[in-house]
Amino acid sequence: MSFLALPTSQILLYAIAAGAISIYFPYLFVAYARFQVGFDMAAPRALFDKLPPYGQRATWAHQNCFEGFMIFAAAALMAYVTGVDSTSAKIAAIAFVVARFLFSIFYILNIPPLRSLMFGVSSFCSGTLFVLSILNS
Repeated sequence: MSFLALPTSQILLYAIAAGAISIYFPYLFVAYARFQVGFDMAAPRALFDKLPPYGQRATWAHQNCFEGFMIFAAAALMAYVTGVDSTSAKIAAIAFVVARFLFSIFYILNIPPLRSLMFGVSSFCSGTLFVLSILNS
């Protein structure tokens, strides 16, 4: 079954849920890095400087996921509320989730050009949903 066969409203809501869950994907690497260096529950933020570079990048990716998700959630909810029903909206919602997942991977692996490309793609997806919502209202 193709994802695009689902109603747009379902895809938008599933993408919001998937986006919320994907915020914590980079944190798996942060947790692993913390266990490698020893976790101090009394001063968890002081541990950041002791993390290996991939752990620091995973922390930054995790933080950036919150920022990107807030904009996407607003855009997807706006599209949902205004009744946007188009293949473009479906593709934008799915592409956002995929791009943000790849963003985290490229951030952790320290591949800045691909990380930046995925940031741009995900931002474009959110912008697309905003524009479709405005045009549909």
